[in-house]
Amino acid sequence: MAIRNLRFLGDDILLKPCKRIDAVTDRIRILAEDMIETMRFSKGVGLAAPQVGILKRMMVVEVEEGNPIVFINPEITQREGEQLGLEGCLSIPGKTGMVRRPQKIHVKAYDLDMKEFELDVEDLFARAVCHECDHLDGKLYVDLIEGELMDSEADEEVAE
Repeated sequence: MAIRNLRFLGDDILLKPCKRIDAVTDRIRILAEDMIETMRFSKGVGLAAPQVGILKRMMVVEVEEGNPIVFINPEITQREGEQLGLEGCLSIPGKTGMVRRPQKIHVKAYDLDMKEFELDVEDLFARAVCHECDHLDGKLYVDLIEGELMDSEADEEVAE
């Protein structure tokens, strides 16, 4: 496993839609392991393949410590309610903004054995899945913020 270099705002790869994965190869398995390690090292709750320079429809999310989930070709099929909250991104360090997301979602995806699975998630988990799915479509949260993009330190002061 290895920590991969992150791509940052201004890198065109973050604005491109990703290609579907048709088969899990050894390279895809290594990428998944590296993405989990990179996400943890960077103290994130999610990471999408384009954030490490790979235009594949794969992302990892770890809302519950020790339980990372790899999503291949994820698709959000239902959205319910709404939540407004602060969001940040490993590709836009030091910044946060208020983003409106669904409160609950239903997501379908494939695991590393290319077995389909479905999850109903809510709250932070739903926010993270939506955020990472946006990355796979070449979209960034900064285009969805309500109000201004803020420095992370500023919202820590507000929260205190």
